[in-house]
Amino acid sequence: METDGGAAKWRRRRTLQGATGVAPLAAGGDTMAAPAATNPQEENAVMPNATVELTINGQMQRLEVDVRTSLLDLLREQLQLSGTKKGCNQGACGACTILVNGQRVDACLTLAVMHNGAQITTIEGLASGGTLHPLQAAFIEHDAFQCGYCTPGQILSGIACIAEGHAGSPEEIRAWMSGNICRCGAYPGIVAAITDAARGG
Repeated sequence: METDGGAAKWRRRRTLQGATGVAPLAAGGDTMAAPAATNPQEENAVMPNATVELTINGQMQRLEVDVRTSLLDLLREQLQLSGTKKGCNQGACGACTILVNGQRVDACLTLAVMHNGAQITTIEGLASGGTLHPLQAAFIEHDAFQCGYCTPGQILSGIACIAEGHAGSPEEIRAWMSGNICRCGAYPGIVAAITDAARGG
């Protein structure tokens, strides 16, 4: 029985094209045009802006933002609140932890437009009248930082940890602070500082 060898070769070439992204050769040796990878109209599409109202460190802000802007980029790039650090940008390190309506949030993983009307606290909003927040003071007292890059996120997360009632023991603190990574290994000081602040010390 005669098989359609030409058709089979054609199917193989099409399969290789799909797997490798390389256009197969036509029978005459000419390279076939590969389909466009993306739609130019989609690449050039302008994303809409949106207006959001946020109370940031006690001050109302009315802002125009690209709907794709993360809360982290809004704080750092648009408002110059650079205390909130960009670490992994994947929600794994906790360097960008802030408080949204009192709850700790990884700012890199959430869009600014999702929080219209929210109360946001960053590290810049903790001290009052030149007086440090008790947990900030405890971090200094217990040498709870070295390079300091993770410290703003650690402090904001620690404040929430205490408010949530998860600072009853060093073991509990370590468990509930496990989303915040310190590459310098200052964990003993961090746990001691949170313990001290939770006790009102």
